[in-house]
Amino acid sequence: MSARPELPRLGDDAIAAAMSHTLTALTAVFQALADGEHTLNLVAKLTDDTLVAGRTDLSIGTEPIRLAVLDEGEFSALRALLAFALEGSTVRSAVLVATTAAEPNPRACGWIVHGGWLHPMDTAALQAAVVPCPGVSAVLREVYPRPGSPTVRR
Repeated sequence: MSARPELPRLGDDAIAAAMSHTLTALTAVFQALADGEHTLNLVAKLTDDTLVAGRTDLSIGTEPIRLAVLDEGEFSALRALLAFALEGSTVRSAVLVATTAAEPNPRACGWIVHGGWLHPMDTAALQAAVVPCPGVSAVLREVYPRPGSPTVRR
């Protein structure tokens, strides 16, 4: 018997539904973030306790409407990881944090994945998620609850 548990195999219909749900979730996140330069970080804990992370940089504009992704490969990997997190059979928990470039400090807001939905994180949980580790030089981010943050449902 293998030390690693067998992961469930999803059918084509389940994969298509998860990807559709993911695109709906990302659209809602992009609308909540609005104009600016943003970095999305997603960390997921798999059912075998492995941590997996994805990151992508993007620029959003509304006049005219545009979405520019810096690296298509990174964006595709984050989108796939979010699909697994929202689908839920292989991911125990996940957190999506968006950092927006702003002066004098970048700002951050975030969502947790729970029950197949994205839920806005409260500021205390988000602050704990974005505080740099001791001894690591990193930019401090101003944490805020996103007005109108989406709760995305299947």
